[in-house]
Parts: sequence; structure tokens; C-alpha cells
Amino acid sequence: QAQLVESGGGLVQAGGSLRLSCAASGRTFSTEAMGWFRQVPGKEREFVATISWSGAGTRYSDSVKGRFTISRDNAKNTMYLQMNSLKPEDTAVYYCAGRDGSYIYTDSKSYAYWGQGTQVTVSS
Repeated sequence: QAQLVESGGGLVQAGGSLRLSCAASGRTFSTEAMGWFRQVPGKEREFVATISWSGAGTRYSDSVKGRFTISRDNAKNTMYLQMNSLKPEDTAVYYCAGRDGSYIYTDSKSYAYWGQGTQVTVSS
């Protein structure tokens, strides 16, 4: 199993950028697909982006497509989410996730490993 630790959240103005990082440790050998999800109070956890082991396969939610870029550096056991052109509606707690398997699901229930979450706040 993998342990995931997120960093990079903060407060930015609309139109600004943030880069989130998710460092994986522990038993990561079979942790292939990873992803980012976000959640606001009172709402269900929402899919943001997911990425395959090689980085060749990615998926994005329509709301972030063209603005966010997911990537990973397996040599560093780290996944990233580059967030550009941020909007107030991007405000949420962002979670990184991993799963033992190669398929890049968009369903949060398909991911077994989760980070602690990092707050992203986008002001007008």
C-alpha cells in the first residue's frame, strides 16, 4: 500500500496558478493509476484528473480541461497537478489518490489510497 502526502495548496486570486504535489511512499510498486479529486462542504467528492503509470493516459473533468495538467515523476514517486487560470469555483479541498491497477478510473470509489487533502482557495 502507498501513503500519499499532498502539498502546494493555498490562496490565490482568480486567474492565478498553483501547483499541487502528491508524494507517495511505502509500498508503491503496484500503485499504478493515480488521480486528483476535490470536495467542498456539503457536496460529494468530485473527479478532477487521473493519470496512468507512464503518464501517457490522462483524463480530465470538463470543468478543468484546458486549465489543469496532471503529471507524474515516478523516479520521485510524485504526482503533480498544475492549475492555471483558476476560478473561484475551483475552491475546494484537493485530494490525491492512488490505486493498485492500471485503469484510470474517474470514480473516487475505485481508489484505495488517499492523501490528507490540501485546501485551495481562489478569490475573486
